[in-house]
Amino acid sequence: MKTDDEITEILKDILKWIKFLGINAVKDVLVNVLDNDRKKLIYHLSDGNRSSIEIAKLVGVSDRTVRRYWASWMRHGIVEPIRVRGGERYKKAFELEDFGIEIPDLKIVKRDDENEP
Repeated sequence: MKTDDEITEILKDILKWIKFLGINAVKDVLVNVLDNDRKKLIYHLSDGNRSSIEIAKLVGVSDRTVRRYWASWMRHGIVEPIRVRGGERYKKAFELEDFGIEIPDLKIVKRDDENEP
């Protein structure tokens, strides 16, 4: 019979391989779902500490837009719900930088919005 330490080492090894096998699948989902700078920035700011209202103000979109993205991203499995007083927030499940996805500059995203008709 294996010891707890041996079982822990086996589980760590299994986890390492699962992460390795899933990395490209996760990246594909992130790239396809976060298909513009605004979505990438909203996703990045979704840390579970900020409300949809706070993120909306920072990025220059409506609160409804942030909540709609969160609902979609929840279905894709790239955010996790966080219970807070008065409702739910969502926290990103992955860091974009870990997948080589650049985080857009907030100033550039807002400036691009000003140039749109």
